[in-house]
Order: sequence, then structure tokens, then C-alpha cells
Amino acid sequence: MNESDPAVVAVELERLRGTVEAGFARADGQLALLVQRSDQTDKQIADHEQRLDALERSRWPVASIGALAAMATAAIALWELTGR
Repeated sequence: MNESDPAVVAVELERLRGTVEAGFARADGQLALLVQRSDQTDKQIADHEQRLDALERSRWPVASIGALAAMATAAIALWELTGR
């Protein structure tokens, strides 16, 4: 058989088709894994954002602490000035 024989060409094309299908299947599996990992990462990020929001809501802002300290200092100074 020579290489220009239609039967040889058909066999080689079938081999090439099998190789391409196997490559696509492998790439498809890898893409599915990447999508799954991306979904897991998105869930983790959303969870971390919720936890960070909760922490930010429960903390005392520095400005509030400073205002309370200033008020306490003023009250103590006023108390000392008015006569102990």
C-alpha cells in the first residue's frame, strides 16, 4: 500500500481523530476541575467577606475611643477644678 491510497489515508485520519478526541477529553476534564476550584474559591471569598463584615461591625472605631477618652479627660479636669 502506498501513502496516497485512500484506505491508508482513512486509517491515518481515524488515528488522528482518536488522538484529537482524547486530547479534547483531557482538556475538558481539566477545565471542569478548574471550574470546580474556581467555584470553591468564590465560596471561600464570600465567606471571608461575611466574616470580615461581621468583625468590622463589632469593633469600636478609633475615633469613638478617642472621643470617649477626651470626654473622660475633660470630666476629670472639670471635677478637679470645681473643688475635689
